[in-house]
Amino acid sequence: MDNTSIKGKIVVVTGGTGSFGNYIVNRLLPMDVAEIRILSRDEKKQYDMRINYKNNPRLRFFIGDIRDYSRVDQVMENANLVYQAAALKHVPVCEQSPFEAVKTNVMGVENVIRAASKHRVEKVMCVSTDKAVKPVNVMGMTKAIQERLMLSANMAPDNQGTVFTVVRYGNVLLSRGSVVPYFRRLLAHNETITITHERMSRFLLTLDDAIDLVMYATQHGKPGETFVKKAPAALMTQIADILCQEAGVPSSYTVMGRYPGEKLHEILITEEELDRTKDEGDYFKIQPWWKRETLTDLVEEYGSEKEILQDTDQIRTLIARADARAKQVQFEDGEFTKV
Repeated sequence: MDNTSIKGKIVVVTGGTGSFGNYIVNRLLPMDVAEIRILSRDEKKQYDMRINYKNNPRLRFFIGDIRDYSRVDQVMENANLVYQAAALKHVPVCEQSPFEAVKTNVMGVENVIRAASKHRVEKVMCVSTDKAVKPVNVMGMTKAIQERLMLSANMAPDNQGTVFTVVRYGNVLLSRGSVVPYFRRLLAHNETITITHERMSRFLLTLDDAIDLVMYATQHGKPGETFVKKAPAALMTQIADILCQEAGVPSSYTVMGRYPGEKLHEILITEEELDRTKDEGDYFKIQPWWKRETLTDLVEEYGSEKEILQDTDQIRTLIARADARAKQVQFEDGEFTKV
């Protein structure tokens, strides 16, 4: 993505102190944005981020929650671009507290849409997940509704030109709460890795891959389009074996059974979207339903079960790439957290 499409812009990142927020700030600051506004609930993470970026004057922090429309409205003043990444995203947590997920992932997102429309923001990119496709859990159901809200906002009577798009991707390596850091933590404490099912597969990508997708949508996205990153997949048993080898211990894991609402395999594009899906090289672009354009680029559902890598060296390479980048960007375990 060239700097001309983002230079001098005021950017809002909701949920901006999360893994996605850290990486997109790292990507945006060298692109000569005028200002990046971070809206999030955690003052400690904001402190860490502020110190890590040496009090960069183009980085502004706002304590708040997307559930609070008045705060979202304040932060959106004069903004040009919005990256909507605030969410309750952990499946078991959302299962245990479903209406809390609704408050953030549905009602909170509607607040972002209302404020963006009111302030005539140029473009809103909404971060979604494979769990929103054929959802079987609360998190996925709320994210599916979030997608529909974002797409329909393009046709709302009060929309005066704001472009709402969605980006959808699978599991992000080394993001907070993800499987690789969890397995490594177990191994570091001499505990056995636990998996929920031996046939479980997941799409894998690095945080940089996710940011590449979002930047592509920023530059090319038209009203109502959904962008999907092509990604390899792996079995959880493959990842367990690789990390055991990395730790120098015999490969071993315990099968504990699936969590409520947990799929064996994930889907990024469903059969209902096939005839609206265009292959754009590294990405798929799903046209909005109202375009009524029939495409034939994809002929079957895009699911993790059919994308499993047989060469585990490719999975190792992907993890190594995520590790190398994390050393440059992530700082949660550094001196900034020891306050």
